[in-house]
Order: sequence, then structure tokens, then C-alpha cells
Amino acid sequence: MSIFKSKADKEFEKKRLIKKTVFDMNKQIDALEEQKKIFVQKAVEARKHGLEAQYNLAITGYRLTLTQQKRAQEMLLNFEITSQMKDMTLMTKQFLGGMSVLSKEMAKLADDKEFLEVQKQFEIAMGKAEKQAEQMDLFMESSQDSFSSAAGKGIDDSEIKDMIEQQAGMSDEFSDEAIDREIEELKKKIESQN
Repeated sequence: MSIFKSKADKEFEKKRLIKKTVFDMNKQIDALEEQKKIFVQKAVEARKHGLEAQYNLAITGYRLTLTQQKRAQEMLLNFEITSQMKDMTLMTKQFLGGMSVLSKEMAKLADDKEFLEVQKQFEIAMGKAEKQAEQMDLFMESSQDSFSSAAGKGIDDSEIKDMIEQQAGMSDEFSDEAIDREIEELKKKIESQN
């Protein structure tokens, strides 16, 4: 077993001590509450037996116990508030430590060297993109030439125009105007039947 306690062990020991202190203080407050009850019983007994001095002593004991109980409650409350303030201070310290680490990391990320490296990579990428665009232009030109030479063979323009006109005539029955005409005719038929 190591003579030196780790940081986690020390923190655990502190938390255990805080909990024990709160427990002991609550136990003391409860004991004083019981003591008050005893003084009330003693005052009642003294009153029954007509013992004025003992009655006054019991009342004085009750008053002192009540004062101690209030002090103990104040101490407990002060201890709990201070403990919470310590937790807040620790949280603030951790926050500031984390912010310090993040700030250093951000400073590294924003380093000029990084920008220069990114700029170099960007310029290389743009050069490759321009080369690729040139190759694409060459490809498109050669494919247009291929299409032109292929188009010169086979069907002539008049045959293509006839096919397009036939297709237009077929699709005419589904045009908006054709549908509107059909709906109007249907409405007229319905009205004439009434």
C-alpha cells in the first residue's frame, strides 16, 4: 500500500469527511430535539408536584437547548452553503481549465502554417480541376464530331420531322386544351339530358 494518496483518494476522503460532518451535525440537532422533549416532561412533572425551582430549571434548560439547536442548525446551514460554494468554485476552476485547453487548441488550429498548407492544397486541387475541365472540353468536342458524323448517315431530316409531327398528334389528345374540350362536351351532354 502506497504511503502517498492519489488525487482521487484525497478528493474521496474530503467528500467522505463533508458527508460525515453533515451527518454528525444532523445527529446533534436531533439529539437536542430529544433533549427539549425531556425538559418539557421535567417541567410538567415539576408543575404537577408544585416544585417551582425545578420547573424554572427545566424551562431554563429548554431555553438553552433551543438556543444550542438554533446554533447547530445555523452551523449546518453555513456548512452546507460553504460546501456548495466550494463545488461551484471547483466547477468554475474546471471550466476555466477546459477553456484554457480549448483556447490553446484553437490557437494551434488557427496557425498561419495551417492556412498556408491549406492554400497550397487548394491551389493544387484547382490546377487539377482546370486540367480536368480542359480534358472534358476536348472530350465534348470529339463526341460532337462523332455525333455529327453518325447523324449524317441513315434517316434524313424530313423523316424525323414527320415522326415528330405524328408524335405531336398522338399527344394532342392528352393536351390541356383537348381535356378542356372533352370536359365541356361532357357538361353539354349532361345539361341536355336534364
